[in-house]
Amino acid sequence: MRDGWPLAILLDLDDTIVSLMEGAEPSWHEAAARFAGRVRGLSAEELSRVLRASRNWFWTDAERNRRGRLDPGVARRETVRHAFAELELEDAALCDEIVDAVKDLHEAMMLPFPGAVEALRYLKAQGVRLALVTNGGAEEQRRKVDRNDLDQYFDLIVIEGEFGVGKPDPRIYTYALDQLGVAPQGAWMIGDHLEWEVRVPQRLGMYAIWVDFAGAGLPESSTVRPDRIIHSLRELIED
Repeated sequence: MRDGWPLAILLDLDDTIVSLMEGAEPSWHEAAARFAGRVRGLSAEELSRVLRASRNWFWTDAERNRRGRLDPGVARRETVRHAFAELELEDAALCDEIVDAVKDLHEAMMLPFPGAVEALRYLKAQGVRLALVTNGGAEEQRRKVDRNDLDQYFDLIVIEGEFGVGKPDPRIYTYALDQLGVAPQGAWMIGDHLEWEVRVPQRLGMYAIWVDFAGAGLPESSTVRPDRIIHSLRELIED
């Protein structure tokens, strides 16, 4: 530790540095509003409900979840196709239009949280070694990093789609620590997922900080106890 900072910090990307979930529902809802009249005459609210149910169908299955993380385009396409199947509608061209619209709308909303980049810049200036450790496909995650010029802040970037396994597999954390030359006891893990960024890192010996970006607090049923809870990375440098 130096001046209260660890030797290294491992950081998640989605909903820790870059906003992901906040734009998900609005992007699907806006797409529903655009295309509702062409989907069996449904209202925007009716089509939005069908698409929401289809998204729940997709992401609650472990194998589909894994495929969707690695290729969000696949997730969007399977979601819309499933919704169309539920509606007994066959229109591949319209399906593709909706998929493309959701992609463009959501990507436009994927921006760093206020203060996130300033926090990264500050930590780097303090001499803390930083690693980005993120699940997801290589192309999608690299695009987020490049679009927001984030690579300049990190000594190491480890992406599930490039490394071969993702969180919560212990290998991805230990690889990052080995590359940084830091023992778990000298590192922090920061992220929004209680299992991936808190429970498993704690078991490995890291100090784990949970980012409660939605401000919802710990679920009552949670058995995970973060070492610290913050709502944004900006809090790290405001103390």
